[in-house]
Amino acid sequence: MPLIEFTDRGLYCPQGGFFIDPWRPVDKAVITHAHSDHARAGSNSYLCHRLTLPLLRLRLGDHHYQAVEWGESVTINGVHVSLHPSGHIIGSSQVRVEYNGEIWVVSGDYKTEDDGISGIFEPVRCHTFITESTFGLPIYNWKPQQEIFSAMQSWVTKNKEAGKTSVLIAYSLGKAQRILPPLSAVSDRIFLHGAVWNVHQVLLNAGINLPAVEKVDLDAPKETFRNSVVIAPSGTEESPWIRRFQPFEVGVCSGWMQVRGNIRRRNADAGYALSDHADWKGLLSAIKATGAERVYVTHGFQAALSRYLNEQGIQAAEVRTEYGEDEEGTSAAADEPQNITP
Repeated sequence: MPLIEFTDRGLYCPQGGFFIDPWRPVDKAVITHAHSDHARAGSNSYLCHRLTLPLLRLRLGDHHYQAVEWGESVTINGVHVSLHPSGHIIGSSQVRVEYNGEIWVVSGDYKTEDDGISGIFEPVRCHTFITESTFGLPIYNWKPQQEIFSAMQSWVTKNKEAGKTSVLIAYSLGKAQRILPPLSAVSDRIFLHGAVWNVHQVLLNAGINLPAVEKVDLDAPKETFRNSVVIAPSGTEESPWIRRFQPFEVGVCSGWMQVRGNIRRRNADAGYALSDHADWKGLLSAIKATGAERVYVTHGFQAALSRYLNEQGIQAAEVRTEYGEDEEGTSAAADEPQNITP
């Protein structure tokens, strides 16, 4: 019997009697992070990292929660479970599961570049590694974070000189917090959409140090926002909500901006290939660092990455899950090229 099984409710550890990031209500759920495709309401109990707990309360409401620190071991029916930094967003974790000397690690979502706020990805040695593959193609090769931030700062400065508001589209949990420090260096007024504001307040209350911001006041005069920066979630760029910021330019922060044409398809003025997921090289380096004998590849370019790993002598298989429909998701992947030659 495998230590973790792939079921219609999610990743299940039969010996421990718990699920990891289940997509149906279960008795015991271990949660990697608070994005809604990995953390869903209805389960009887939740185990998560300390900084994920307030975010789960915000998004899922009242449940029975248990919070632990990274590296802290919890024993469930004889199975040793511990959480380790994944570097994806604040509080995000990999789940290490050990029983009778067999070790499996479920990565959740992860990135290998240190963004300064999410914790540094920690390779965990294991026999079997379950990895995401959101950007599992060689075309996804991220520029250094600081280079992207510098381009973003130049764009904001240019807009200010032209009397325009800079509206940045960034996911409310993760990307929005990541871009705040570089933006605060070039703008003394940053406004947040209500959805971003709610997450911001929860993180401040949890002790996370973030730059000063203001909530968008729907009744404020247009001049309030001139020359400022506004951070809003995806979809707002196509809604009437954005009109109050005229004149404005729109910038999109997403790994999908790596592919030429996606900026135009999003009707954006600028695109920044900034992702909270690992790129191709990051995925390969993370997988190698685990020393895993077997790799299961989930959500994203599963077929491409698993095929490449097998060609490199690593036993790999593709697994279909219900992850990936949140944040940058997988919906854009269907039209992307499938060439996996590095």
